Amino acid sequence: MKKFPILTSVLTLLAFTFSCSDETTVYEEPNNTENLRVETNETLLENSILYDQAGVLDILDVATVTGKSNASGKAEQAGDYPLTLVAQVDVPSYQGGENLTASHVDIDGDYAYVSYNTVEDGYVGAVDIINVSNPTNPRVTSRLYYTNADINSIDYDNGFVYLAGGVDSERSVTATGNSFVAKIVAANGRLDLDAGITYGFQDGYNATDVQVVGNNVIVTSGQEGFVRVYNASDLTTVVEAPFLDLRSVTTKDNKIAVLDASAGVTIMDEGLNKISDIAIDSDFGINTKRTLEFSRDNIVVAEGANGAGVYNATTGAFIEYVPILINPESVDVSDIVTNAVAVNGDVLLMANGGAGLCLSEDQDNQDADLVGIIQLEGSINYVATKGDYIFAASGKEGLQIIKLNRPDASLVSRCADLSFYTGSSDLNIGISDVLSYRGAKRFNDFNVNGSLLLCGSWTVRNEVNITANALLEMNGTFVVARNSRRKDVTVGENATFRVEGNLTIYGDLNLEDGATIEFIGENSVVNIFGSVNKHANANVLGTFNDVKAKF
Repeated sequence: MKKFPILTSVLTLLAFTFSCSDETTVYEEPNNTENLRVETNETLLENSILYDQAGVLDILDVATVTGKSNASGKAEQAGDYPLTLVAQVDVPSYQGGENLTASHVDIDGDYAYVSYNTVEDGYVGAVDIINVSNPTNPRVTSRLYYTNADINSIDYDNGFVYLAGGVDSERSVTATGNSFVAKIVAANGRLDLDAGITYGFQDGYNATDVQVVGNNVIVTSGQEGFVRVYNASDLTTVVEAPFLDLRSVTTKDNKIAVLDASAGVTIMDEGLNKISDIAIDSDFGINTKRTLEFSRDNIVVAEGANGAGVYNATTGAFIEYVPILINPESVDVSDIVTNAVAVNGDVLLMANGGAGLCLSEDQDNQDADLVGIIQLEGSINYVATKGDYIFAASGKEGLQIIKLNRPDASLVSRCADLSFYTGSSDLNIGISDVLSYRGAKRFNDFNVNGSLLLCGSWTVRNEVNITANALLEMNGTFVVARNSRRKDVTVGENATFRVEGNLTIYGDLNLEDGATIEFIGENSVVNIFGSVNKHANANVLGTFNDVKAKF
């Protein structure tokens, strides 16, 4: 977010007003695209997807962070959350916009919508639309450059992208305020400027967040700003209320919650009538990104150096702080802060800047159970999650697309009678063993000398060895290594690897004399980043989608 000087005057914004501001204007600009440019170079868009670090992600767990790992002398247990990094999206760059950072992500259906801004002087931004329908092959389908505006937040709804940001109103012939909301047609992953852009302007140094709910568009603007409800059809103002320093907005069950850095959280109805306040005295910083999100009966707030604050959304009672797990050396203290929070089922994610992306289990009516730090490069400034994906904005490292690899519901049903795996992270199946498990785990080493059936989602950090005459059957998702540190899967003499689901190998698949890899069903997918090294007497059976045509 743009940095502005601290206000020195006392504003009379402590009481709510519900009239519409006379400063609101709506401007439709179908032909004037002087300060806008759509990227038409398809090769550039294609090359924006990076796979250098793709693959299995480690999680630095609490025991390791605190120095208590292996204190008992027991073998390290296989970890929960078998996450994989699908790909990274390189930050857009153009003349005058060389230092953009991702500011917000919205996920809807097969697409992720990403906004970019700059913390430097001036106003520069961008927008990306990314097709994530195929997790093996994400694509940037549309990119828009704004040469005169920061884009701080983005939301997609019913064929339109809504942007919230800041513009220099003194240099604009149309803007009546520094804060704006824009409505742009977006169909099938493509932004359409020919249909025109509808703008609404409001008071406040910079629009900080936007959320579309039904036929309403809710926008917050920062210092000297408002929360304002617009009509989604034409961006005319419905109702507004002033606040001292708004950073974020979220909604649930016809309730609107806003985060005011000067006071805390205010919960309102759809008419912006106040229901309750949650006083918070944390230091939210000057014009920094901070978010809030409902989680069951609670509301979770990104509170900078304090981590994530959890409060009862009805009573306002403080429940706990989820702390920042690590304090890395050589990282400025000001960059070890919780910038954003996101909730996906029982998973709580915290974007902790230089302290990384923290994953916790958000237990209903209980304290959050810290799992660890997901090993990503860069400073994590924002996080969003939906379905089986996590999107982390990490400064110069760009947008990182992470797959949770949750077991498919139907798979769980078919394998319901199997026991959950709870053993070592170094899996070693003996020559006389006949074992079967279900679940979702992270392994370090993986050796099968006997017979093993796995149902669920599994990742392996190092090599996979299926020795002579052994059998490995997997039903679900199985991912090996990562692109920056490739490891192989070896199917030994007369051994069998039977696959039903999705197999990804960041390395080679080696099929020795008499070895068989067999794909079950009609929908199996194999994505091999190395080579398939097949002995003349090895067998490849079944129907499958060979993503990179390596067979």
